[in-house]
Amino acid sequence: MDTVMQSEQSERADLALKDVSPASEPLYRQLAGHYRRAIRNGVLRPGERMPSMRAFMQRHGVSLATATESYRVLEREALIEARPRAGYFVRASQRAALPAASEPDLAALPQAAQFVGIHSAISAIVSQYQRYPDAFNLGGATASADLYPTDALQKAALRALRRRPTLLTAVGPDQGDPALRAIIARRALEAGIQIGADDIIMTHGGIEAVNLALRAVTQPGDTVAVESPCFFGLLQALESLGLRALEIPASPTSGLAIEALEFALQTHPDIKAVVVVPNLQNPLGSVMPDSHKARLVELCARARIALIEDDPYRELVDSAQPLRSLKAWDTDGTVIHCTSFNKTLAPGMRIGWINGGRWHPRIGMLKFAQSRHNEQLSQVVLAEFLETNAYERHLRRLRDRLRLQRERMSAAIGASFPDGTRFTPPAGGMFFWIELPHAVSSAVLFDAALKQRIRVMPGTVFSNAGRFDRFIRLSCPSTDLELADEAVLKLGRLATAMVARAATQAA
Repeated sequence: MDTVMQSEQSERADLALKDVSPASEPLYRQLAGHYRRAIRNGVLRPGERMPSMRAFMQRHGVSLATATESYRVLEREALIEARPRAGYFVRASQRAALPAASEPDLAALPQAAQFVGIHSAISAIVSQYQRYPDAFNLGGATASADLYPTDALQKAALRALRRRPTLLTAVGPDQGDPALRAIIARRALEAGIQIGADDIIMTHGGIEAVNLALRAVTQPGDTVAVESPCFFGLLQALESLGLRALEIPASPTSGLAIEALEFALQTHPDIKAVVVVPNLQNPLGSVMPDSHKARLVELCARARIALIEDDPYRELVDSAQPLRSLKAWDTDGTVIHCTSFNKTLAPGMRIGWINGGRWHPRIGMLKFAQSRHNEQLSQVVLAEFLETNAYERHLRRLRDRLRLQRERMSAAIGASFPDGTRFTPPAGGMFFWIELPHAVSSAVLFDAALKQRIRVMPGTVFSNAGRFDRFIRLSCPSTDLELADEAVLKLGRLATAMVARAATQAA
């Protein structure tokens, strides 16, 4: 009977698998893609048995190694699970049974632009973190160190020093290592960016790139439009440069609200730049649709203002095809593209780069005045790593692992947090923007969580106006899933207790 059922399921799957994966992919990933689509389209339903290894090998004419790797991919994606002495089965959906996060009120008028004063709040949080150095980190923005290719990078560094022993003592090129910039220019084609090696300046991470872009296009006192909520590091940069922030609402599904920005440009003619994270926005985790990206570039080009694109998370998006950057729609140098390898490869290397559009010469001058050239060793190591398929293999493993960690945390949030909690699971990366019930203050929850040795990021630091007190940003960087489950459970209990106390006080 089981053989008959497996045969029927395989036939149903075959009928649904017309849209095949690119032939350039390894065979095991193509086959995993076939079954992934069958599961997500409901052809293979939760609880159904997958074909046995022998049946899989016979049906597809592949080796045991290929069959095993195909199932491992699906297992890492939390789509199937192995049951002892029973085989593989389609897993039940792990998405949290919580409503999606609220969309912003686009009819509300933007508040007046104001000088940023967020640094003291960030300093207070850092100071509190330092009192609990052993706290479990659900508030970070980089993955666990064991998800990055430490050994491969170390070996590449040793080879580089043997080949070029003066790397640590010689002065490097102002714009950065030429070989690395040439490789980056070729890789940028995947994102729709057409630039040459000379159009790239290497920077100390993405934050230096954004700072250079802001310095190139603004003067102290100018107004810059930012997403709301937005990464607190950007607000700190604006504060350090004496700039005003005009907060534009952003959607948890599609990012910056283009209509709201268009209205703001009409009512605030002093806006000098717009800063956005189009792919996996921090903290929302949203991905801007291509149609919105095109409209945004056209809108800023028409207004003759700089569009600063901060794009460090693009390669962490779960997508069959590489996502396009805003720069792909740029025809007149409106877009300043900033990115880094901090999130995707090696946070400790602090390697970023910038293409300055029509401000590129000025950015080059500012970079030289501000920090001179980047150190050479890490650039040479990165060039070697990018030149081979090692980076692509690493990215696939990283995305697979982060997907599993997100699924696990989504389930834990849905099971642990109180009624009234809302969130939209992101399409990649590691951020969760959690909307809490009205009775819960993220600042109070932050303090209570730290006492339980858990770090979170309160929503108030993602706005200069402190308008997101009912929100927290959680992240899932840790590979210790059991500890992460336990931390989320404790956090959910704390939030539930706050709701209960508020109900008692109101009674």
